[in-house]
Amino acid sequence: MSIQRHDVGTRMSKAVVHGNTVYLAGVVADKAKGKSVGEQTKEILSIIDHHLAQAGTDKTKLLSTNIWITDMSTFNEMNAEWDKWVSPGNTPARATVEAKLAAPDYKVEIMCVAAK
Repeated sequence: MSIQRHDVGTRMSKAVVHGNTVYLAGVVADKAKGKSVGEQTKEILSIIDHHLAQAGTDKTKLLSTNIWITDMSTFNEMNAEWDKWVSPGNTPARATVEAKLAAPDYKVEIMCVAAK
């Protein structure tokens, strides 16, 4: 079974396709860096849409999602953007955890696995 890598960097690939499964790396919001959790979440979800499309799939085929936020008090703000974006009836298995991220201006990071 072949492995395809998209947006390959020295440390990681943004997406890896193995068979009919697409694995996305954790996505953060560079344009909205330092802005609100809602703004960062909205940008991240747009980036996820792009990576899924590049790999030949979309959000209706999400299998699982991991979300890290730096402050659990912003959980509802993040969910407001998530709920507008996620495909009704096609919601993935999901976990959300409070954690320190790679840089202080990042407030949200999302990683997904999807079927093709």
